[in-house]
Amino acid sequence: MRKEKVLVTGGTGFIGAALVKKLVDLGYQVRVFDNNFRGKNTRLDGYLDRIERIEGDIRDEKKVMDAVKGMDIVYHLAFINGTRHFYEIPDQVLDVGVRGALNTLKASLEYNPRRYILASSSEVYQTPTKIPTDEKERIFLEDVTNPRYSYAGGKIISELLTLNYLRKSRTESVIFRPHNIFGPDMGFEHVIPEFMVKIGKSSDGFKSKKARIEIQGTGEETRAFCYVGNAVEQIVLCAEKGGNGEIYHIGEMNEISMLSLIQMIGKVLDMEIETVSTPLRKGGTPRRCPDISKIKSLGYKQPLPFEEGLKRTVEWYKREVK
Repeated sequence: MRKEKVLVTGGTGFIGAALVKKLVDLGYQVRVFDNNFRGKNTRLDGYLDRIERIEGDIRDEKKVMDAVKGMDIVYHLAFINGTRHFYEIPDQVLDVGVRGALNTLKASLEYNPRRYILASSSEVYQTPTKIPTDEKERIFLEDVTNPRYSYAGGKIISELLTLNYLRKSRTESVIFRPHNIFGPDMGFEHVIPEFMVKIGKSSDGFKSKKARIEIQGTGEETRAFCYVGNAVEQIVLCAEKGGNGEIYHIGEMNEISMLSLIQMIGKVLDMEIETVSTPLRKGGTPRRCPDISKIKSLGYKQPLPFEEGLKRTVEWYKREVK
């Protein structure tokens, strides 16, 4: 089975590259499609001679058709992530998201891969009605005038397209919704790297044992972070064993506050970090923690503790932050 041919769109992105490496290690023949808008080939160092690469824009229908042809499984991850981008280029976020889904689905209807795996997002829930949140939680857009929801909107549309375009086809579909995946080299548009940049600036490049940083909100806001290696284990599991048309949460259930996260980062850095609260950006949610019972039912067991993943991530960004 693992000699199958697999396409990963967005394969030089943070999660995409980790997934590509895992798939290669498992014995799949992997083709990567990306234009490196946010991705970079260096994330695949050591694997570049073991994969096929196609450089292209996911909005280019012909290139996507060529990429899907001959594939047994399609993992569609290509999208524009990063909160800053949701506010600054919402039109492009939607364009890439919707056209990308349409193009990969049209190609799948043409060439009939065995499975189509869609990367969605926890952002589709906005503020959930219950914590931990299971996959049956309602999804909606709270305020269509807020550009932040360009990302969540694109993901909701992608889910609808996937389930309905493939409903009567020979291609099975599986959707996964990642929750706050983190790790080394994840970019600088997410909460942990943003904290590291602020700490680095405040401590003279981490030379001082003290730092003072501004944070959005009170610091009591929570997230449940999942190390990228653990996330990839779950993604492959739902792709290989997940039911047709099913949705799975990807994440962990270790809900922690932003203040606790900063204290844990300080412990890794051996530093005392003081925080100053600022208003929470409109559109943010105060709590997020997935119920991962469904992916656990497929056999998932957490391979790496959160603390070890955080240590690896903080040490990587300490070297990279200028």
